[in-house]
Amino acid sequence: MQKSCALSLRFRLNLLITLLLLVFMLAVGWVIVNDTRVSIRERVEAATRVTVQLLDTVITSSAQNPEAGYTHDVLREFLQSLGYVRSNQIMLYDLRGRLLYQSPASRFRADVTPPQWFIHLVSSKPETIQRYFHYGTLLVISNDAGSIREAWSGVRQLLWVGLSFFVLLNGMVYWMLGRWLRPVGSILGAIKRMEQGDLAVRLPSFNQPEFATIGHSLNRMAESLGAERELEENRQLTHLIQQHIEDERRSLARELHDELGQYVTAIKTFAVAIANKTRAPMPEVEAHAQTIAAAANHIYDGMHNIVRQLRPGALDDLGLADALREAVAVWSAQNANIKFSLNIAGDFSVLDETFNINLYRIVQEAVTNALRHARATTIEIGLSHEVSSTHAIQLIIKDNGLGMNMNTVDQSRHFGLLGMRERAQALRGSFNVDSAPGQGTSILVTIPVENKHE
Repeated sequence: MQKSCALSLRFRLNLLITLLLLVFMLAVGWVIVNDTRVSIRERVEAATRVTVQLLDTVITSSAQNPEAGYTHDVLREFLQSLGYVRSNQIMLYDLRGRLLYQSPASRFRADVTPPQWFIHLVSSKPETIQRYFHYGTLLVISNDAGSIREAWSGVRQLLWVGLSFFVLLNGMVYWMLGRWLRPVGSILGAIKRMEQGDLAVRLPSFNQPEFATIGHSLNRMAESLGAERELEENRQLTHLIQQHIEDERRSLARELHDELGQYVTAIKTFAVAIANKTRAPMPEVEAHAQTIAAAANHIYDGMHNIVRQLRPGALDDLGLADALREAVAVWSAQNANIKFSLNIAGDFSVLDETFNINLYRIVQEAVTNALRHARATTIEIGLSHEVSSTHAIQLIIKDNGLGMNMNTVDQSRHFGLLGMRERAQALRGSFNVDSAPGQGTSILVTIPVENKHE
């Protein structure tokens, strides 16, 4: 198929050049034939005029010298001595209409036989001139047969030369097109292999500038597609890893809540019971039991914080918006010197669990980084879902902290930024960080969302 496509292009280009060459040769042929027709006509007319003038001179001389004999006898003797006259046929008749003399046929180029189409194109209408005199009539009829044969000899040579040139030029053009279009087969083969998924294919460097440009562009496209495929595979792997991590966190949170929570509650219950029974008889035991109960309360609160970090219950029960509100309330209570603001706009009920947990984790990681490193006094969180216009989710986290120089920060080694970026890219979104020393940090995440109800 690749070879046939290349040959098809080669054949069509060769056919176009052949048609143009044929048109050119036809135009040149028409000019040559037209000039030949005019030349033959002028040559025959000139020869006829000369012949008629010569015969008029003979007739006049015979009339002025009657002693030379009758005019028709003088003309006959002159014509017999004259013999063949090119481009004219001469006939002499007496008073009774008997043919006294007829000039012999033209022997010029007698071995040449022009085709009828050429004769039809260049021949002109015969011209007949009559001269009447005493005792006879003279007819001079133009005859272009000799001139036509002579012209055909030259035209025939031109035709052979033109035909040889036409065949030779077409052969050279066909060969040159085949050589010039040889890279087309390689290009089509590479495109077909890329269609079949082989993105490792590369084209060599071609000598022709146009094909070299195509090959370079195709190689760069293959590299880009290969990088995109690798990025997509990494995204899928990252998404799978994050999903397994979230599953493990959910399972661990459930185990902590159900199993450890029951044991801690049981310890607290037993400690309170012991304290109540030993309050009067054994005060020291009662004090130790109260210490155990207080430790159980502390463990229970710490366990709830760990469970909330592993898997926020509000995210599964109430959704993303309420989970963020609960998280902001906890952060505000734990960091009284920092002002938090949360602005949520849009309907997030259409999002699935993957979107919810990844958006929540991005906010969680961004706020944790700001609390640990930024020394910020205000943290703003904005979450919007514009279904009618952009049909995308926009998440903005801003702080007025120390900021950082993005030109010197290696984001691939900054695990907090790297994790947020990977989560955004796993959702086919974009992740941008705008920060400068002393000007705080702004994180913008944009994620396209399809209608989950469709």
